[in-house]
Amino acid sequence: MFTCYNLSMIAYLKGKILQKTTQYLILEQNGLGYKVLVTPETLEQPLGSEIALYIYHKSGDDGQTLFGMPDFDGLQFFELLISVTGVGPKMALTIISSSKIDILQQAIINQDSDVFTRMSGVGKKTAERIILELKNKMTGGILMSAGGSSSDLFDALISLGYNPREVRDVVTKVDDTLDTSTQIKEALKLITKS
Repeated sequence: MFTCYNLSMIAYLKGKILQKTTQYLILEQNGLGYKVLVTPETLEQPLGSEIALYIYHKSGDDGQTLFGMPDFDGLQFFELLISVTGVGPKMALTIISSSKIDILQQAIINQDSDVFTRMSGVGKKTAERIILELKNKMTGGILMSAGGSSSDLFDALISLGYNPREVRDVVTKVDDTLDTSTQIKEALKLITKS
């Protein structure tokens, strides 16, 4: 008897765009071509250009599919979306393709289902389910900035042993234009004052 495990081994790819269609591109890395489903924004990159993608590797009865995000925050949000009952990887990619991640996160926190129902293939029930299942899963209830600095700051303070509730309050008060090490210093000053 033989046991088969679902191993998602590909997590990151960097290479040249060999070909592209309206839904995917073929990324060449070390002589191998990977078919990766990506957002329309990523497809705007010209043929021959080098790109890096964070990968969600889906294995199933219908084969293996790679979904690529240009940054790690995008991948994390994609994985949050597919954790919602009834939202698969293709719908999650459609959602991410339809709006900026910070707008989607804000819609979840503000419980604004209209942002989702305006998207192709997302009905009222699915939009409400996304909000219901994700409103408490946002990184401590804070928005991750496009550069990930709020997320990095939050993670750094948690790893130092601070309470998530306390960290959440402090992170919102720190200037997100500062580099991460300066943000941490500012946050620690705020924590010691409270």
